[in-house]
Amino acid sequence: MRRYYLIIVSLFFGTMGTYSQKSTIPSSIKNVEAKVDSVLNLMTLEEKVGQMVQYNGSWDLTGPASETGNKQKEERLKKGLVGSMLNVLSVEATEKAQRMNMENSRMKIPLMFGYDVIHGYKTIFPVPLAETASWDMDAAQESARIAALESVAEGVNWTFSPMIDISRDARWGRIMEGSGEDTYLTSKVAVAKIKGYQGEDLAHPNTIAATAKHFAGYGLAEGGKDYNAVNIGKNELHNVVLPPFKAAADAGVATFMNSFNTIDGIPATGNAYLQRKVLKTDWNWTGFMVSDWGSIAEMIPHGFASDKIHAAEIAVKAGSDMDMEGGAYEAGLQKLVADGKIDETLIDDAVKRILRVKFKMGLFEDPYRYMNPDLKKNVQYQDHLSTARDIAKKSIVLLKNENELLPIKNSVKKIAVIGPLADDKDTPIGNWRAQGETNSAVSVLEGLKNANLDAEITYAQGVKLGTGERSFLMPLKINKTDTTGMGEAVRNAKNAELVLMVLGEDAFQSGEGRSQVNIGLAGLQKELLKEIYKINKNIVLVLINGRPMEIAWSSENIPAIVEAWQLGSESGNAIADVLLGKYNPSGKLPVSFPRAVGQEPLYYNHKNTGRPSSAEHVTYAHYTDIENGPLYPFGFGLSYTDFEYGKPSISASNLKAGDSLSFSISVTNSGNVKGQEVVQLYLHDLVASVARPVKELKGFQLLVLEPGETKNVEFIITEEMLKFYTALEKWEVEEGEFELMVGGNSEEVQSLKFNFSKS
Repeated sequence: MRRYYLIIVSLFFGTMGTYSQKSTIPSSIKNVEAKVDSVLNLMTLEEKVGQMVQYNGSWDLTGPASETGNKQKEERLKKGLVGSMLNVLSVEATEKAQRMNMENSRMKIPLMFGYDVIHGYKTIFPVPLAETASWDMDAAQESARIAALESVAEGVNWTFSPMIDISRDARWGRIMEGSGEDTYLTSKVAVAKIKGYQGEDLAHPNTIAATAKHFAGYGLAEGGKDYNAVNIGKNELHNVVLPPFKAAADAGVATFMNSFNTIDGIPATGNAYLQRKVLKTDWNWTGFMVSDWGSIAEMIPHGFASDKIHAAEIAVKAGSDMDMEGGAYEAGLQKLVADGKIDETLIDDAVKRILRVKFKMGLFEDPYRYMNPDLKKNVQYQDHLSTARDIAKKSIVLLKNENELLPIKNSVKKIAVIGPLADDKDTPIGNWRAQGETNSAVSVLEGLKNANLDAEITYAQGVKLGTGERSFLMPLKINKTDTTGMGEAVRNAKNAELVLMVLGEDAFQSGEGRSQVNIGLAGLQKELLKEIYKINKNIVLVLINGRPMEIAWSSENIPAIVEAWQLGSESGNAIADVLLGKYNPSGKLPVSFPRAVGQEPLYYNHKNTGRPSSAEHVTYAHYTDIENGPLYPFGFGLSYTDFEYGKPSISASNLKAGDSLSFSISVTNSGNVKGQEVVQLYLHDLVASVARPVKELKGFQLLVLEPGETKNVEFIITEEMLKFYTALEKWEVEEGEFELMVGGNSEEVQSLKFNFSKS
């Protein structure tokens, strides 16, 4: 391995500044704080500001810079005035950039190279919302570990993932990128993903730095419209939004990313309460905060800053350490210090945080440790595809299965596969696909053919979903007029014993900037489904989508519905595994599915109103034209077997501070096939200093049962589980009565009550 040491004796042994923080970022590198202080003491103000600048790799780094702006960036690279780069992909490109910096700059501080590795690098796993439907934290960690391996093989050592924004609104395009509506479940996913990316040692060449984003509130944008304002109080902020980020900080995540939105009028990028008080002081987190793309400069159109220099002043004071492609820090920080508007100690704090992460990554020991071409030779891509298939099938949720239409019986000899997504090899890859190749996924049609069924399979697209060019930045054009293929689809359906309708969303209907007011089957898909239903009612609807969808008509009329999400590289094979009964579906929804889009935002852990229900009149909290509850609730998912819950029991009716009690229930597989159930624990604080949700997830266990087998599930209830952010604006437990609930989803539960006292 090539090693590159700084030829400055005082780097490690010079001025040893005192420090009080103990970083939780995992690393085998010793004496990091002393080394950080030594480097910082040798830096000029210009060099310090340079560490706070991130550039996009918008030119071919392996060749000469052509445009004036890129030439200027290249010159700053050579002077050591850039701290990190993003979207520089390949060992050759990252090494070239690193050498520009290391061989020409005075301080020779290594660069970091970031990229949006969201659900895989080359091997693509289910989109995050789909993967969360597995409720399998080992799977979440493993997909992140594999993504890290494939990233470092291409010179990338930093991912802008996981996204741990709570989102309750299916209209929001980026709901596909997170873990849904629940705080507890998202917190568990956050820790699993961070462990997968960063491992036990961030200095190991097979790990990458993770980013907890977006801090904070981004997923609660008004109207589900991306980048929109967020208006929540401290109660909602601390009890709903922040816990996953606290879990990420405690897990030692290397970096945070702030968010585009305002919270109660204050842009998150310029929010000192969030970044300085909560994150860096109250939580004592020691990594660094990177802005989202241009979000520092975007405080200008927010009406919060007058120009880039003013924006830089606000952001650095608020605790934003690195400017992603905003141009504000390089334009303004030196001038702000010279003019006395900010103290250089603010710059020092940010740079220390950046240097700390770089040291912990082992970059000072070997700036080229992630630029080793031999790493790629050892990546087991075929094994990764096998893992992707396994995780994909665990993520599938069976929503409906009347008359046990699924799994497909051996007696079925004629199957019509119909729909615009049936032979689509690109949409299953989803949005935020990193280096996943276009049209590289296994389609549903291919998956069925790969299974070598003893049946005749016909295929018809029926209708096209999108028209024209598809890309990350351009709006998708939906087909609303062309019914050319509908006749063929109808003919195929007439001659089939079973129809598989594969419908849903294009990959570019969800993702950043992809918010929608209509979340049903777009274009002519619903019309196609209804036409086929007139001909043949033996229909299995397979949904491929990135968000919860409005499927009320389908739920009422179609006998079997499979939520297959956008499952990544092995999508079609995984779906075939479930349809054919090779894998018994075990996924559970991490989000509520609405009866109508007008219910959004919709979530199970809502608060009661003063008028929650009435059987006698209309003056209570409801809609007059639709049921209150979801079409399919949070935590819901069927199986090819049945699970029977016994009666719950509790070890004591009173819990005192410092003690614990046991809450248990037996679960039996009463069906004929082996299956997995996700046993879910919910809690309700009946009377508190602030109104509390009707229920909140507090635990879950994955239970695998053979036919006829019974197992007892035990949850240990502790004081910690009862804490929340109270009216006194602190995390504590209040005395009183609590209700425990247990079941296979958030609605079908059994409950028992107990009391908590502090003495």
